[in-house]
Amino acid sequence: MSSDEIILTREGKAKLEAELKYLIEEKREEVSKRIQTAREFGDLSENSEYDDAKNEQAHVETRIAEIQSMLTNATVVRKPSKSSKKVNIGSQVKVKMGKRESEFIIVGGAESDVANGKISHTAPVGAALIDHEKGEIVETLGPTGKKIKIEILDVKN
Repeated sequence: MSSDEIILTREGKAKLEAELKYLIEEKREEVSKRIQTAREFGDLSENSEYDDAKNEQAHVETRIAEIQSMLTNATVVRKPSKSSKKVNIGSQVKVKMGKRESEFIIVGGAESDVANGKISHTAPVGAALIDHEKGEIVETLGPTGKKIKIEILDVKN
């Protein structure tokens, strides 16, 4: 897998499809109405409501194009088989780094959301864990360049 390749889990694909549907079917209409209302205020050269609505429209259209491109070009990976003991994209992993235990799901970069426990397979920790099993200790470099030892406590597929 190249680092430029868009990798999605089935859940990630479904989430993007839902966002795309919302943007096309609801948000476009909402922004269009805002633009129409703002036009009624008169002089467009000094109409901040109109400018805001047009900026939002540009943002919505950009996001629609971005999602459509991701969905068109993405590789959707299946969850690893339940019998697999190795960490892969879609695996839920419990690890110990130093004295701290953490649990997260390995996902493709487009789905990465550290605050919600989803780390990319290309992030240093995610990349270090791929293809390793429960009980193994792997090393990687952290953001500061310091070596991090990671003990894999559990892998759920």
